[in-house]
Amino acid sequence: MYWPRKRSRHTIARIRTWPAESKVKLLGFIGYKAGMTHIQVIDNYAKSMTKGETLNLPTTIIECPPMVVAGVAFYAPFEYGLRKVASVLAPKLDPIVARTIQLPKQTLKSVDSITEFTDLRLLVYSTAKDTTIGNKKPALMEISLGGSKEDKLKYAKEVLGKEIKVSDVFDLGNSVDVHGISKGKGFQGTVKRYGVPIRQHKAEKVKRGIATLGPWSPKRIDYTVAQPGKMGFHSRTEYNKQILKIGTDGEEINPKGGLNKYGLIRQTYLLVKGSVVGPQKRAIVMTPSSRPNYKMTKEAPEITFISK
Repeated sequence: MYWPRKRSRHTIARIRTWPAESKVKLLGFIGYKAGMTHIQVIDNYAKSMTKGETLNLPTTIIECPPMVVAGVAFYAPFEYGLRKVASVLAPKLDPIVARTIQLPKQTLKSVDSITEFTDLRLLVYSTAKDTTIGNKKPALMEISLGGSKEDKLKYAKEVLGKEIKVSDVFDLGNSVDVHGISKGKGFQGTVKRYGVPIRQHKAEKVKRGIATLGPWSPKRIDYTVAQPGKMGFHSRTEYNKQILKIGTDGEEINPKGGLNKYGLIRQTYLLVKGSVVGPQKRAIVMTPSSRPNYKMTKEAPEITFISK
């Protein structure tokens, strides 16, 4: 059970902590969950009893169209941590961005206009129009960079207004954390929402409800008492998901007629081991593992079969 049981404000997850990285590179990428399939691989774990044998693995398909760097956000220290002090936008942006997304209004003309800052992040947006999700509105967020302050500034100047591919951020076999928003299930009762037991048939009034809301004193209902309400649409993070394949040809993965509830894969896609939070077409954010599993193999196993 998770507390607080609070619904997310947005359809894309908020990243509160970024992993440490010495190399200058983007520390996250936005993708779209397309669905699941299963593959067959050759087990390459050295201490496994099935080493060299064929294994069936459930995998999630994540379509990753290129992201565009829309701007740079600069941060400086203040009383309670870091605070954004300035923003710089790229000179030319896709017209659909200005129509569908509220961009920062007070911006500087050049990256060189600011000299006093502690950290910077890249303001990026996904090219959702290049996918088949049926939504042209891109997902916009700030993503942190690895490396020193000087390296971050130099890299930001190079990529401002340009596209970044998923292969520039992740490699085959990398372990990633997946941040997403779970499925929204609407208004639900206490049995489905909290798993309380169903009362016997001789119980008074209701069967699929709780027996009591609490004592007479104190005269309030405690927050731990199970009650009906909206369920799902929560922000969740799944740790240490291994990238098994970075594919560029959608014909390798597309079934006839496209994936159920998604459509055809047209852009670069990832095959990630296991399941991923959220429904199809939901935007998810992948970051390098913050607490990696050192027993996991660094090399992705050889894939011998992909189910369509």
